[in-house]
Amino acid sequence: MRNMLTVKRPSPTTVLYKVSTRSANNTVPARVRRTLIGLVRILIGLTLLCILIAKAHEFATPRWKVHTDYASTFLPPALTELATTSASRIPWLYLAPISLAIFSVIFRKGYTTESLLVIRGMGVQTTTSSPTYLSTATTRFIPTNMIQDIFVYEAFKGFEVRFYLAIVVEGEHDVVVVFPSILPRRRVLEEVWRGAKSCLYEPKS
Repeated sequence: MRNMLTVKRPSPTTVLYKVSTRSANNTVPARVRRTLIGLVRILIGLTLLCILIAKAHEFATPRWKVHTDYASTFLPPALTELATTSASRIPWLYLAPISLAIFSVIFRKGYTTESLLVIRGMGVQTTTSSPTYLSTATTRFIPTNMIQDIFVYEAFKGFEVRFYLAIVVEGEHDVVVVFPSILPRRRVLEEVWRGAKSCLYEPKS
């Protein structure tokens, strides 16, 4: 898996390291491809939502059926017909798990982004993006006075040796692993390690 490292320095005392599995290809064909994939996801999601509404319409009360009939007037006739036909043929026993599986694919990002924000005199903040568009990223802030050391070490993952960037936090038995999901290459980790240590602490006079 290819990892893209970007470095931003908003100020002399702040640096942001970001690693992502998302493709950095910004050519016109790549942008068109991403746009088409997004449109297809939206179309599939809307179609499935219409099928679920049509299925619920079969068991709805007369008052609820008035609302669903009104909502269907804003949809294309072909989509309404497809939703009604599909809902009448697929029982809930199959429709519910199929819908759950499809929606989980639609809302999944398909890439991971992790970052390390270093602020001199304050501390560091680690961030891992959420796997879906429906949840928020996981973040943690570690004050400078709680950081005992930052280092790169190696460990076994399965049958291969992987390198980790770790933060030793005072009072904690386990280290905090930076970029835990992506685990970028050693060269990337060493660049982040050198930059983070030089930015975090005041230079010696």
